[in-house]
Amino acid sequence: MSESGTRQPEGAAPVAVAVPPGAGLDADGRPTQLLPLAQLIQISLYWLGLTVVWGGWEILGQERIEEFFDKTSAPAALGLMEALAVIMAIAVQPTVGNISDYTISRWGRRKPYIFIGTVLDFIWLVAIAFSATPLVFFIGIVLLQFSSNFAQGPFQGYVPDLVPERQVGMASGLAGLAQVFGNIFGTVVIVGGYAILGDYIVPTITLGVIELATMIGTVLWVHEGRAAKPREGRGWRQIAAETWGTDVLREHDYVWLIASRLCFLTAAGMLINTQVFYMERTMGFDGSVYVTLPIAVGDVTQVEAKAFWITVATVIFGITALLVVLPSARISDRIGRKPVIWAACLLGGIGMTLVTFAPGIAMVIPGTILLAAGAGIFLAVDWAFMTDIIPKVSAGRYMGLSNVATASSTALAPAIGGVIIAITTVLVSLSAGPRFAQAAAVILFAVAAILLRPVRDRVAEARRAERLAAKAGS
Repeated sequence: MSESGTRQPEGAAPVAVAVPPGAGLDADGRPTQLLPLAQLIQISLYWLGLTVVWGGWEILGQERIEEFFDKTSAPAALGLMEALAVIMAIAVQPTVGNISDYTISRWGRRKPYIFIGTVLDFIWLVAIAFSATPLVFFIGIVLLQFSSNFAQGPFQGYVPDLVPERQVGMASGLAGLAQVFGNIFGTVVIVGGYAILGDYIVPTITLGVIELATMIGTVLWVHEGRAAKPREGRGWRQIAAETWGTDVLREHDYVWLIASRLCFLTAAGMLINTQVFYMERTMGFDGSVYVTLPIAVGDVTQVEAKAFWITVATVIFGITALLVVLPSARISDRIGRKPVIWAACLLGGIGMTLVTFAPGIAMVIPGTILLAAGAGIFLAVDWAFMTDIIPKVSAGRYMGLSNVATASSTALAPAIGGVIIAITTVLVSLSAGPRFAQAAAVILFAVAAILLRPVRDRVAEARRAERLAAKAGS
């Protein structure tokens, strides 16, 4: 018998388990013994590598699309490319996540997919870096979505597999920190790399190198969790088809949370995915506008305003999000997940309202701070909330399906924003287009808050029960 209590097929390779000898398991099959902080950090670290790639891409895609299309059609073209690419992500991530639930290998259930997907990510990033036509650029996007989600689906099973219930909030907060750092790092690599080198080839490849480094750490040092689920004679095609079974719809809390998550992430990504257009067209920071640096950097005393303010906004966004992540995770462990996420929706909506109507950069910065606070709070709590409600034995499947929302949002934000910008550029003006895109984000934050209402908050219920028990005993 494996330590998780599940019999492995005869002749199967042994599956490593993160549970120390003698440690107990809870009713969901997760360990009850607390993990050391180093292992929690290591479990979260691959998020850094994944997010570096897509954080960098959010800038790279906007910058490079104008190599292939004019200013009027570029936003819509990028949105269409990403919308088509995300279909790949939606199909791949939950399917491979579910397959990994049943996988038996000497590396365990998750690591083979993480390794293969990351290596392919690097290859496709090299292809994108050297792409000289829109067709090659588009193919690179599609293949990058495939391989990234091939790795991400199985990876997301680690928290439900390995983390005791008492540490889920902390693990979710650390994952949020890794994603915030990744977004900052990816943006700095692309913006800073271009400023120094004058092209995007080396910065794009650097994104892949960073992801490779975090993958190696994950494969070497993250333990594996429970044994694989028994296939019961079913082939891999049947297992893959099981991913999309309608039994998922019976998990009502899960379905409502996915819908809310999709709206929130799309809203939070709107400014990031349209910020180049916003800075150029709305703020007027085209290539002819420069900012004088308060302190000279070497011989450089002036830099392009667009690059300067994107960097400033990214740093402010990152610092703000980092400050709120861990406190938000702890607060959600005390009062429940929903109130904290509702606060995130409110802050995000106010922030994007300021950005929508900002007459100049002075109002954009406080709007960015509020948006960052909302995003940081959400990242800290969302993962814990999802872990609370999913069936743990099928963590790969359910976490993969949950990130259909994440994958879709990375395409929906530029797709919705791009189409709105394209239409309102024609109907209103070039500078007004990005404002309408940011206004759409305000509406999406409100919808996200409404969709969260039916979701059962198990943490809040447990805390209420504890308070009632304490009153009854006093």
